[in-house]
Amino acid sequence: MSNLEILTLLELAEGSPKDRVRPRAGAVAAATGSLVRWFGTIGQRSLLLLVFLAVWETTPRLGLIDVTFLPPFSEVIAAGWQLAQSGELYDDVGASLLRALSGFLIAIVLFVPLGVLTGWYARLGDFLNQIIEIARNTAPLALLPVFILLLGIGELSKVTMVVYSCAWPLLLNTIAAVRQVDPLLVKSARTMGATPSQLFRKVILPASLPTIFVGIRLASASAMLVLVASEMVGAKSGLGYLIINSQYSFLIPQMYFGILGITVIGLVFNAILETLERRLMRWKAPAA
Repeated sequence: MSNLEILTLLELAEGSPKDRVRPRAGAVAAATGSLVRWFGTIGQRSLLLLVFLAVWETTPRLGLIDVTFLPPFSEVIAAGWQLAQSGELYDDVGASLLRALSGFLIAIVLFVPLGVLTGWYARLGDFLNQIIEIARNTAPLALLPVFILLLGIGELSKVTMVVYSCAWPLLLNTIAAVRQVDPLLVKSARTMGATPSQLFRKVILPASLPTIFVGIRLASASAMLVLVASEMVGAKSGLGYLIINSQYSFLIPQMYFGILGITVIGLVFNAILETLERRLMRWKAPAA
């Protein structure tokens, strides 16, 4: 058999170069199409945001709004870059994150179990009901002077304020979650001989998690809101202090950048909680 015949047989077995290129080209085309669709989806979701930023940038430059009171978006970002270069931004963000996360996690550890017990044991719920209603209808910001008087202007008063503001979304949503568990699920589990611990782990907790996470996400928003207000009153660091100090010093671009920083932190908190919720509740059917 000649060399030409051997090469011909090998090409027939492996396929011609054109045949080998086609699958690769198809894979590249599919990847490119997926990337284009992804960018298109992001563009559709962010369209209003992009329009808002464009209006923010152009309106002051066209003289429709006084630049002194509403600087263009690019100037706000430039002021944030200067804060980052000086290191002040990292100090303020770190201080706010430490206070918010400390109070938020403490509130979860304390009030989610309390909400489960209150929702499961009707007598305990009746006993605590009046205290819960009075406390949750007392605005946390109205108690800010009390916390400062009792705990000082240090870190303890700020963390305590965050805990107090997070307590009621966590507690009320957890109580509602436990009470709304389908009684048929509980009866079925008991009929099958489930112990109290198994009943809690296999029925009560999984059925309550979606509503509990609603309370956790509401609590994260309350944490940032109250923390910023407390930092504006008695603090020498943090994003709230950055905003109020920039206002007093008439550093308006820095003030707006502090507000944007709080918004970004809140969005990151929410995204992390959404990801955690999806991982813990893979069994949950997606909404249509």
